Amino acid sequence: MTSWTEEVDFVVIGSGAGSFCAGLALRDLGKSVLVLEKTELVGGSTAMSGGVLWVPNHPLQARAGVPDSPEQARAYLDAAVGDNGGPGSSPARRDAFLKTGPQLISYLEGKGMPFRRSEGWSDYYDELPGGSARGRSLSMELFDTRELGEWAGRLRGGGRNMPIRWPETRLLMLAKRTPAGVFAAIRLAARIAIMKLRGQKLVGMGTAIQGRMLKAALAAGVDVRPNSPVTSLVEEGGRVVGVTVDHDGAALKIRARLGVLINAGGFARNAEMRKQYGPQPSSTEWTHSNPGETGEALRYAMDLGAATDQLDQAVWLVTSLPPGGGRDFHVFDISKPHIILVDGQGRRFTNESGSYMENGQQMYRNHAVPAWAIFESRHRNRYPWGTSTPPGITPDKYFSEGYMKRAGTLDELAQACELDPAVLRQTVERFNGFAKSGKDLDFKRGDRAYDRGWGDPTVKPNPCLGAIERGPFYAVKVYPGDVGTFGGLVTDEHARVLRADGGAIEGLYATGNCTASVMGACYPGAGASISASFVFGYLAARHAAHATANV
Repeated sequence: MTSWTEEVDFVVIGSGAGSFCAGLALRDLGKSVLVLEKTELVGGSTAMSGGVLWVPNHPLQARAGVPDSPEQARAYLDAAVGDNGGPGSSPARRDAFLKTGPQLISYLEGKGMPFRRSEGWSDYYDELPGGSARGRSLSMELFDTRELGEWAGRLRGGGRNMPIRWPETRLLMLAKRTPAGVFAAIRLAARIAIMKLRGQKLVGMGTAIQGRMLKAALAAGVDVRPNSPVTSLVEEGGRVVGVTVDHDGAALKIRARLGVLINAGGFARNAEMRKQYGPQPSSTEWTHSNPGETGEALRYAMDLGAATDQLDQAVWLVTSLPPGGGRDFHVFDISKPHIILVDGQGRRFTNESGSYMENGQQMYRNHAVPAWAIFESRHRNRYPWGTSTPPGITPDKYFSEGYMKRAGTLDELAQACELDPAVLRQTVERFNGFAKSGKDLDFKRGDRAYDRGWGDPTVKPNPCLGAIERGPFYAVKVYPGDVGTFGGLVTDEHARVLRADGGAIEGLYATGNCTASVMGACYPGAGASISASFVFGYLAARHAAHATANV
């Protein structure tokens, strides 16, 4: 028998979206919970995210009079995912997600979580049966990290510590185009000024979610330990009964009486696993996931015979590599008019204003890795490029170091990018015709409410389509980056990890990006991965407490 260093009721590996949720649920039942985070900062990739949860039929919708129902939600999820969702998207798991999501939001509101409706952040495929143009996504109210005391410095922020609320996320992209955009910029500037005067440290988006969840978990008595990488799962008699841990250099053996939950993210930072399982080409240089997503916990479960699925999927988003290292993502800028994405010959291959995950999938399907973003002067003058380059201001090093190409004609731009000038010219001419008519006959860009929500309403007749005809012309090489892998351990409706024969590995649960998603290979709406992590973390905790109540 194993000689234990210490014992707790439940061990959680990783500190992402579902971890604190599981901890709160178990503390309500009087159980002890230990969250082990291998890095020095807690919060996982959730804390670096846009901070949104996609929860159909949630209670804030009913309060606002937004129509939704379990039947509509199931119709939409089934239509979006289709019949090829894989074992991680079984009917039982879909039912569990849709049933538990609204209940969980009510539960967390009772814990003091101030959710906000993201009105107008549409489902990504709102034209499908059950789709919602008004949206089902939730965000969190701003959070003052001073409330965390000494833990404030341990909260992962991912460099996104701006006190921004929805819909400011969208409006700020139009600060040079609409009065609402101007007012949003003024409000943000005033908020930052007041924040500094008061000594506040307000954060928004995913940092606000995880800051508030961390505060609630700590107040409830959840034991959270950074710098504590798990080195193995301990199995006895076919059941996972604990973990071994390297905590600040000390080797620990921790018994988990009720079970172990893996919520350690995927393997986006593991080049070997990406090469083994993911589509190619790929690179860890393209990922926006947190530094801890290196896949060890996933491997430990696989070594115990855990079944896996969808290891070739990630939450893709178009990414560029600006000078000086690092990476930038392109979601809200490529949805604007006067820009297209083309493959290595100069042909369009996707709806640039559509789902970021689908754009990444299309890059691989069409052998467009890398691809090129082709845009013209109005785009560069009117809209930000990426997350840090304001409209009309382009650093000289972008050009001198070859990151951004600039030319007086499309033919010259094509030559600079080693594209076929005739093909690019033909592509642009066809696209300009779509911009004039307002109908993209190739990829239906602007047909969906989601597309239009991130367009420019001052551009007519389609806010997503603007001709590429006024020089200078620009190009940037882009890649299928990601915010984390989107496949892994196959789990059931209770979040139990399953073997290939369908049987559960007793005592082992999983949620988040280390699992085969309940959404299959589709991203149905903003915050789909975060909400699923929350839901199945909660369900894992409840099942573990009930299933082993007499142990």
